[in-house]
Amino acid sequence: MAAFMTIAAILCLGVAIVFAWPMRHRSRIGFACTMLAIPLLAVGLYRVVGTPAALELQASAPPASMEDAISQLEDEMQRNPQQLEGWQLLARAYAEQGHFGKSRDAFEHAAKLAPDDGNAQISYAEARAKADPQRRFDDIAISAIEKVLQREPQNQRALWFLGVAQRQRGEHAAAAHTWESLLPIVDPATVAALRPQIDAARTDAGLPPLPVPAHQATASAEAGNNAIVVKVSLAPGLAERIRLHGDARVFVIARIPDGPPMPVAAEKHPASALPLTITLDDTDSPMPTAKLSAMKEVELIARVSASGEASRQEGDLESMPVRVTLPAKGPVDLVIDTPAR
Repeated sequence: MAAFMTIAAILCLGVAIVFAWPMRHRSRIGFACTMLAIPLLAVGLYRVVGTPAALELQASAPPASMEDAISQLEDEMQRNPQQLEGWQLLARAYAEQGHFGKSRDAFEHAAKLAPDDGNAQISYAEARAKADPQRRFDDIAISAIEKVLQREPQNQRALWFLGVAQRQRGEHAAAAHTWESLLPIVDPATVAALRPQIDAARTDAGLPPLPVPAHQATASAEAGNNAIVVKVSLAPGLAERIRLHGDARVFVIARIPDGPPMPVAAEKHPASALPLTITLDDTDSPMPTAKLSAMKEVELIARVSASGEASRQEGDLESMPVRVTLPAKGPVDLVIDTPAR
């Protein structure tokens, strides 16, 4: 029962954060009330439809914070170490707090309890990479991924992470081949995001880009010939010094040099996708009267928004602006390394 109450407390706190976080800048009172109301409503609902007597039997007070909830769950896992879901929940809680080494160790317990569970094994492999100072997949992580793929050849997370590991090891052709196997089994939006990564791997391997599908070729022709390939990355060591929450986003923006702040082309991606390679063209232009194909020169910048909002805010990080004469002669590298100006 203690494990149930601890897990429930963490889930309630997590739900409260998800629903209340977007209003923290607009209304601190509303943020605080929401953070308090959701757990209270959960307890009230449990008293109506659950087993109220069970609540009265709890010897320990409910956790007052995420840290307290984690501490209680740690104690519970010491008493009952065979709980797969408990180890997974503890691992995710550690990761949310930025304790990636502890998260790796907790996911390792879960992986040992469920050797044939693909999700448990892939989560363990990912956690090992996050705990590495260079975010690299080591031999143990790669072995876990490969064993999953032996049982589940179309496991999408396993294929993606295997390609990342191959890229990290300089096996660019193998990474491209691995990611290409994802194209027939993922949705169109994922295909659009994945193809630039495949083409970047093929380029590094000395291979030509993938053939452009007919419908994309038509769209590119309509967009003009000023498309820009942009490679975005975090500065070396920056990933170890900062914490990017799940709602963080990276914005890649092309704007008129010394002109208005409104972009002539922009894309938004999850910050977790960094490093990434994208292509800006007219399909990314927010204003029909100011398209990228009409520009002779643009200024490129990449910004990580901690809040996920497009407007610049305190705590955001940016790359140095790069001026590009169009049409661009090759990919443009943007390295995010400084606070937003």
